[in-house]
Amino acid sequence: MYNISMIDRYSREEIKKIWELESKFKYYLDVELAVCEAYAKLGQIPKKNLDEIKNKASFTLDRIDEIEREVRHDVIAFLTAVNETVGEENAKYIHMGLTSSDVIDTAFALQIKDSSKIILEDLNELIKTVNELAFKYKNTICIGRSHGVHAEVTTFGFKLLNWLDELIRAKESFEFALKEILVGQISGPVGTYSNVPPEIETLACKYLDLPPAKISTQIISRDRHAKLMASLASIASIIEQFATEIRHLQKTEVREVEEGFGKGQKGSSAMPHKKNPVLCENLCGLARVVRSNMIAAFENINLWHERDISHSSAERIIFPDSFILVDFMLHRFLNVMKNLVVHEDNMLKNTQLYGGVIYSQKVLLKLVEKGYTREEAYKIVQKHALEALDGGDFKQGLLGDKQVSSKLTEEELNSCFETADYLKNIENVFKRF
Repeated sequence: MYNISMIDRYSREEIKKIWELESKFKYYLDVELAVCEAYAKLGQIPKKNLDEIKNKASFTLDRIDEIEREVRHDVIAFLTAVNETVGEENAKYIHMGLTSSDVIDTAFALQIKDSSKIILEDLNELIKTVNELAFKYKNTICIGRSHGVHAEVTTFGFKLLNWLDELIRAKESFEFALKEILVGQISGPVGTYSNVPPEIETLACKYLDLPPAKISTQIISRDRHAKLMASLASIASIIEQFATEIRHLQKTEVREVEEGFGKGQKGSSAMPHKKNPVLCENLCGLARVVRSNMIAAFENINLWHERDISHSSAERIIFPDSFILVDFMLHRFLNVMKNLVVHEDNMLKNTQLYGGVIYSQKVLLKLVEKGYTREEAYKIVQKHALEALDGGDFKQGLLGDKQVSSKLTEEELNSCFETADYLKNIENVFKRF
């Protein structure tokens, strides 16, 4: 049983329930019953016995715990508890030819399958919301930054469109990883079908709506699980990237966007003016946890021979925690986006700092067009740009420079400070979505 972290208090009950101990054993029972169905289909379990098994098979956690304290084996404890409910005559048909990992790994795939449905729902809702915001702010002018420094004009919607593209690819990667991990195995000790025919695996997996693995040792190979954990870590990291951007844009000296601030909310115990990006900071921290879980999943690929159980203890922590955390992160970020405060006036104002220094390339190109070499034009424009950054005014400096006025009229210079040219191709990119 995994340790429920503090964050579980805020997660949806649906995904938590999938990873609770009682649910795990219910998945075990689903696998055992599917195998019994398969044996009955092949005539090796009488219909009367199958019906009795299906009607009577059950367990309690207390009884499993009681048995496990003696046998020190959770699957044996589970089977013993179930066998007590079906009677001696029917118990002989349960777990025929199987090894523990047949049940554990196939049930594990079912847990992952049900959890993944929730994650995909989360992703779809977030993708829809970001898409709507991207189109809403398609023409909202803001500054683009490289190295954290003002670069050129873009739009807030264009920034969000990049986020949308990343989320779509994250979903596609997650779905691809699911195709590899959602397989079952009913192949017996070391995977050779020595005491259970392959037909049983085929039928049982069909009943469970899982394709059978092409081959297994005594477990399903853990490279599959590592790939899924990598896709979860990617989702968490993408959310962290978005959250980091919002944190930067919420800085006092920037103040282009802010997390929603509820009525009665307080940002600091000491400073009443504070409105902090606490939700996004929280998301950045949680992403580190999911990425660290990915490392453990990759370590689990390396097992001794046909199997050992060194992976098991780690998986009981990293998979429940990662699925619950990613579900929480997607919901929290969705809440951030739905309540995001966008300061369009500040976005525009920030593009005009230092006399519009960000329009330097337009002036450079215009001077080259009028006859200066690129090096000559660069030297002239850079001089005024650096002076502006030290407290001057870029546009006014250019207007007073004879080297500039000898080539450009005031109207031509003013045209370099218009935003229309920067937005002329944005519509074409939006059409791709």
